[in-house]
Amino acid sequence: MSCKFNFSAGPAILPKKVLLKVQTELLNWQNSGMSVMEMSHRGKEYAPIIENAELNLRKLLNLPNNYKVLFLQGGAVTQNFMVPMNLLNSKTASYVISGYWSKRTFNDAQPFSGINIAASSESINYTKAPEVKTWDYKKTDSYIHYCLNETIHGVEYFDDPNIKNIPIVCDMSSTILSRPIDVSSYGVIYAGAQKNIGPAGLTILIVRDDLLDFADKKTPSTFNWKTQSENNSMINTPSSFGIYVAGLVFDWIIDSGGLQAMEKINIKKSNYLYDFIDSTDFYINNVDNQNRSRMNVSFTIHNDELLADFLSGAEKNGLFGLKGHRLIGGLRASIYNAMPYEGVVALVDYMKEFKDNH
Repeated sequence: MSCKFNFSAGPAILPKKVLLKVQTELLNWQNSGMSVMEMSHRGKEYAPIIENAELNLRKLLNLPNNYKVLFLQGGAVTQNFMVPMNLLNSKTASYVISGYWSKRTFNDAQPFSGINIAASSESINYTKAPEVKTWDYKKTDSYIHYCLNETIHGVEYFDDPNIKNIPIVCDMSSTILSRPIDVSSYGVIYAGAQKNIGPAGLTILIVRDDLLDFADKKTPSTFNWKTQSENNSMINTPSSFGIYVAGLVFDWIIDSGGLQAMEKINIKKSNYLYDFIDSTDFYINNVDNQNRSRMNVSFTIHNDELLADFLSGAEKNGLFGLKGHRLIGGLRASIYNAMPYEGVVALVDYMKEFKDNH
């Protein structure tokens, strides 16, 4: 198979080692005579799959014992209403808007009363994330919500917030497991799997156990975190195949040296691409240096008329998924954990060649 690199924002590239193992086990998982896709999620064959997935996720994130891990469905967007359903408790909540996804999260929460804006960078076109010290929230808020990494605008926070007495809810869909974090800084962490974890259809939620008692009485059982926790994420059929692949990805990260090793290579990859962009006036990235995402590098060309030629030539060179999001256009290179350094080098080599020819 010819070498191709997938820079799509999600569903995204998965480690080749993981895909090969899935291929090997697809028809007959560990001599069980079944594919994981065929197994009962309550059967003895499946039990070690979900148990090991949770165990290794806990190991990677150094999860304290008072945090529960839930394997849910519906994507991260479903948490836009599950969060207020489970936490608002007839109080108020504050939302930080640092890009498209956090604004959508705020808008999706509007059917609930008491949803406020703590800070927004929309007026500066999301080129810089609002600093934590500028967040304007109430001490009586039930939670503060923010997004750690904006996949569309390429804006990322790099420090865990130090806010006491108010639970921090964080959407980590596109940056989870790319570097170490201090889980104790957060009350709730959630992430769609289809970027750094596995295939689309699985959502990981990590919740501090003292936050499981505030769900609105009208919350359906499958949306109720406490009910899901009490049933080991199996109140209904979970995304069983997605959990299996996620577990293999967790194994791969551990074997690769853990989150410290992931951070080191992710810094190397993103710096290599940003340094080249900054060395030219042909390619442009306007995100403030302190918030430049290591996962999603959004950029454009000084002449928009060249974008179609750039994308066409990229695909001929085996570089796929570089078209920017439909809302802002331009270009975007998503360089998640599974993107090898060689892929970023190949992209920069092509960018150099394209610039020289245009």
